Amino acid sequence: MKLYYVTLNNSDEARQIGRTLLEQKLAVCVNWFPITCAYVWKGEITEEPEVVLIVKTRSGYRSDIERVIHQHISYTNFIAEISPTEINQNFLEWLNAEVPLRPLQRSFVE
Repeated sequence: MKLYYVTLNNSDEARQIGRTLLEQKLAVCVNWFPITCAYVWKGEITEEPEVVLIVKTRSGYRSDIERVIHQHISYTNFIAEISPTEINQNFLEWLNAEVPLRPLQRSFVE
């Protein structure tokens, strides 16, 4: 299982991206919530609202998830892949039933 922690500008973006991921069976569940972000930009500390989207999925979908995100936004955002070590069995069964197993992609040298 993988979790993706994604920062976005607003809830509408999170909703659109989350629904697309669910429709394309790239995730079993998404959550989004508002936060406050503080960061250094050009030597100044800036604070502004932000939305975090958490994507719950199987391994092997990172490039597809990033493709969907960048279909909806054009700015630089944060996308982190997190690998949980302990997951409750009922959730894993649901995840495995809803999101297809990604076949291993092999590269061949000619």
